[in-house]
Amino acid sequence: MTHARGGAADRPTGPTHQDLPEGALEPAELRAGDVRPGAEEVTPVRPAPAKPASAEPASAKPVGKARPTRISGTWVAVIAGLVVLVVLLVFILQNLDPATVHFFGAEGSLPLAIAMLFSAIGGAVLVALIGGARILQLRKQARRR
Repeated sequence: MTHARGGAADRPTGPTHQDLPEGALEPAELRAGDVRPGAEEVTPVRPAPAKPASAEPASAKPVGKARPTRISGTWVAVIAGLVVLVVLLVFILQNLDPATVHFFGAEGSLPLAIAMLFSAIGGAVLVALIGGARILQLRKQARRR
C-alpha cells in the first residue's frame, strides 16, 4: 500500500535489484517462492573425528570382526536344513526293513526309518509344547513385576 507522500516507511528496507552489483546473487527475500529452512531447522554438520595415523598400510583389514547380517543367518539355516534333509533321506532309504509298531493297543507295520522319524517328530512336538508352556509362564510372571 503506497501513501501519497512516499515516506521512508513505504520503501523496502533490504537490498533491491538496483542495489546489487552486476553478476551478484540476489538475496533470498528478493526471489519469489524461495523455500529455505530457518535457522532453527538447520542441523549443524560436525566433522568426523580424525583417525590416528597407524603404522599399518591402508589395505590392511580392520581389527574388528564383521557382524553377521540377517540374510547370512538365513542362508546358513537353509544350508544346514538341506544337509539334515539329505542325511535323513539317506537314513530312510537305507532302513526300509518293515517293523511292527504297537501303540495303545493299535498295531501296524511300516518301514523302520519311518517309524523312527515319527517317534522323533513326536518327541520334538512334546519338547516344543513343554518349552512353549514355560515361555508363557515366564512372560506372565514378568508382566506381574
